[in-house]
Amino acid sequence: MRYLFILVVLAVIGAGLVEWGNAVWEQPGPVAAAGEQTVVLIPAHSRTHDIAMMLEKKGVTHFGLGFEFDLRLRGLAGKVKAGEYAIPSRASMAQVAAILVSGRAIQHKLTAAEGLTSDMIWKLVRDDTVLVGDPGPVPAEGTLLPETYLFTRGETRSALIAKMMQAQQEFLRAHWASRAANLPFKSMEEAITLASIVEKETALPEERRHIAGLFVNRLKVGMKLQSDPTIIYDVSKGYPLGRGIRASELAAATPYNTYVIGALPPGPICNPGKDSIAAVLGPLQTDDIFFVATGKGGHAFSDSMGEHLKNVAAYRAFEHQQQRQVQDNGRIDSTQFMPLPVETPVLPTVTRPARRKHR
Repeated sequence: MRYLFILVVLAVIGAGLVEWGNAVWEQPGPVAAAGEQTVVLIPAHSRTHDIAMMLEKKGVTHFGLGFEFDLRLRGLAGKVKAGEYAIPSRASMAQVAAILVSGRAIQHKLTAAEGLTSDMIWKLVRDDTVLVGDPGPVPAEGTLLPETYLFTRGETRSALIAKMMQAQQEFLRAHWASRAANLPFKSMEEAITLASIVEKETALPEERRHIAGLFVNRLKVGMKLQSDPTIIYDVSKGYPLGRGIRASELAAATPYNTYVIGALPPGPICNPGKDSIAAVLGPLQTDDIFFVATGKGGHAFSDSMGEHLKNVAAYRAFEHQQQRQVQDNGRIDSTQFMPLPVETPVLPTVTRPARRKHR
């Protein structure tokens, strides 16, 4: 009877300890020292004891040894994943363990905007302080897909560059098979080259298919593209000139000068986004071969020189009105207005295809 009594007492004590341990495991933890969460970094190959002590030092849990004991008791010690974690204020030990075991690490992001050159994107990756390692060489122009990329602390710069290249290849392959018929380019590389010009010609997504269709028309009849961004790329590799394009640059017989060459330039001038790539693979069916800025963010399109010259005159009138308003307000700045390079395309001697109906 005596031994039975002792066993009963021990069982009661054991049950009480288990109940107490479960209560401690589930009860709210400490308030975060600052803000609504505490960021902790679990290095790779960390020992369970070291993790528990670090969490106590960071103020994530009151009882580091207790947290370690419970992890081992519940079979979770070997399941904690390395990474950077955001632990909510007053998270219980159970919640902390769930976060560390799930591997839901903090996601950092890097945005590579549409129209950036490969050198510009490479520098963004190189200068990111969360990524590690050497980014490797600057990728070839036009081989990266502009996007917002998520990554965790410790991911390598070269891996992120590779992810950007893979993303572009996957997007391009997925859309290449369903491209429009009779396009004036034969390879995916040429499609990216034209898409990069479309990307730099307009900031309005709704204009991209129209501009793509216009450039397709020019290429089909052997008409020069006459795209200012290609000249800028020739001069500065895509970085802002900080001035207008010079007459000598318009006339220079350089590889990317589409005022001189009668075809696509030898390669892309930037990294086009998804919309621009899709636009050149499925351009708008249009008769237009001319366009000019309106001064209001978009472009005016036309299919004849007469209409084009009217649109140019309208832009000049708008430009003059803006200058007068600045003068009237006493804020004249001679550098504020750059003269618009007005293209005067020379129609080729090639017979133009039969006019299509507008769609």
